[in-house]
Amino acid sequence: MIIFLLFNVVTFCVYWWDKEAARDGHRRVSETRLLQLAFFGGSLGAFAAQRLLRHKTRKEPFRTRLMAIFVLQAVLVPMALIFGPFL
Repeated sequence: MIIFLLFNVVTFCVYWWDKEAARDGHRRVSETRLLQLAFFGGSLGAFAAQRLLRHKTRKEPFRTRLMAIFVLQAVLVPMALIFGPFL
């Protein structure tokens, strides 16, 4: 549980870093990397960063892909916890 929390904090920080880089005109984090962080467990941090920092809220298809990852994990994680022993 702590690792999950830390990964989401790291993901949030990477989104923040990318937002700052966008403002300052510095090298950016790729959209692929941001989505990978969300996909591999940082979707809550990514979603929170997107909302709180207002980062990549209008960028398509990024926004739709992030939402798809979030919804997929919101469905699969509880199912794995409930039905895990039977899968």
